[in-house]
Amino acid sequence: MKAVILQPPYSRDISDADRCFEEKIRMLDRCDESADLIVLPEYSDVPAAADTLKEVLALHNRYFERLMEKCAETAKRCKSILFVNALSKAGENYRNTTYAFDRGGTLVGQYFKRHLPPSEAETLALDSSYADKYEEPYVLTIEGLRYAFLTCYDFYYYEAFSAIARKNVDLIIGCSLQRSDTHEATEIMCRFLAYQTNAYVIRSSVSFGEDSPVCGAGMAVAPDGKVLLQMKSRIGMESVTIDPEKKYYKPAGFGNPEKAHHEYVEYGRRPWLYRPAGPSVSLPEKTLPYPRLCAHRGFSAVAPENTLPSFGAAVAVGADEIEMDLWPTLDGEIVSCHDRSLDRTSDGTGRIDDKTMEELSRCDFGIRFGEKFQGLKVLTFEEILKRFSCQTIMNIHVKPLTLDEPYPEDAMKKIVALIRKYDAEKHVYFMLSADPMIRQFKSYAPDIPITVGHLAARPWEIVDRAIEFGCGKVQLFKPYFNQEMIDKAHAHGIRCNVFYADEPEEARRYLDMGIDTILTNDYLKIARAIGKYNGDT
Repeated sequence: MKAVILQPPYSRDISDADRCFEEKIRMLDRCDESADLIVLPEYSDVPAAADTLKEVLALHNRYFERLMEKCAETAKRCKSILFVNALSKAGENYRNTTYAFDRGGTLVGQYFKRHLPPSEAETLALDSSYADKYEEPYVLTIEGLRYAFLTCYDFYYYEAFSAIARKNVDLIIGCSLQRSDTHEATEIMCRFLAYQTNAYVIRSSVSFGEDSPVCGAGMAVAPDGKVLLQMKSRIGMESVTIDPEKKYYKPAGFGNPEKAHHEYVEYGRRPWLYRPAGPSVSLPEKTLPYPRLCAHRGFSAVAPENTLPSFGAAVAVGADEIEMDLWPTLDGEIVSCHDRSLDRTSDGTGRIDDKTMEELSRCDFGIRFGEKFQGLKVLTFEEILKRFSCQTIMNIHVKPLTLDEPYPEDAMKKIVALIRKYDAEKHVYFMLSADPMIRQFKSYAPDIPITVGHLAARPWEIVDRAIEFGCGKVQLFKPYFNQEMIDKAHAHGIRCNVFYADEPEEARRYLDMGIDTILTNDYLKIARAIGKYNGDT
């Protein structure tokens, strides 16, 4: 793949805007069919320094339409994929936007800059409402290659690099107007980005002039951090040939198998040490100490089970784990409810898996608990993850539709995809009782732990089943367990949950037997009784 990087002139004098813009157009005219990829800089519709929103919009209005037409025409004429950055209209405001054109000149994607510096957020008052909530990195697939994007100031946020790396992208497109960093500083950022994400970085910028030590630095960097092209302050268009499928792998520590750099880093990541949300991030499932207390269906003694108030109450008082029950709806949504039937926990009737999400939304899941909770709607798995991912361990009981057959494949894949979307792999485990489901989930998502659950037809074989499947936990169901089973499990490195204990004396007895995690419906009472309430520490 031949990548062509444009680095047009840029002036501090707004009166030079026409000259700078026309040079950009001439560069596009010089592109030919040898180019597979063409990248232009940020604010290609504002080719000179403008200090006010009025000046910026005047330039945008003067050049935008012609710029977009020329970019589409160039992509089509050269049979090239082309990326250009300019403003886009968003209601009454504007957004910093990178536009993607395919080889036919069709607009196929838009990336909105995630991080706005003061000049954009305050002076220009650009819209950034899309960045006020969680969102996965934007990835655009064109001809089988996966493109991610960073725009100028985005390059400073190293914590975002890990999120991009998890998306297994091939190229990162950087449209930039960085006018203060040196070429060396910009190169450091681009090299680190490429190395961290195992992707090629293709960056376009503008030049203050051939002798300027800042701005410029259009470049291409390979996944191993090697700089393939560094334009510094040269004005013009330069090219580099890359192989986007060529990745860089290294030993994951001395003597270990090869992995991408980000995979090696993820192995030992300790986000609670340094991320802003650190105080609310739980230790992962693998390292959170035992014994633990698990809020069964949330803090279900004080709020309706499997609802946000129930889970929120449990997390707020420091639950090591929360337990939830998942079912698929008729139209493929994943919702949380203990029973397959609606009758006990809502004012509806019938089975959850026979209802669409729209039909379920008409049911009240709070009124049977009490009038104060009237109006609660059925809770989706995604809503749980949005609110509580990584804040506690999630014991996810995927309810079987049948004990003899695998789980619906689309539903299984959606559950796993949601866990990965919210970066929760290290903070969850599945609780599965049906043998076909255990085999199925273990094969599809081997990195997510599985706890073997109670099977009514074979209640005393639960530890043996865990040994057979190679699972690290069992969830014992009273009264179908004894000390011998707990000891056997521990001898094989298997942890023991127990369902359930709502009285302090019973909970203490289970701890004396060696139970690792106690499920309870009355979290705070049991937590205080066994010294697990975070308000006591």
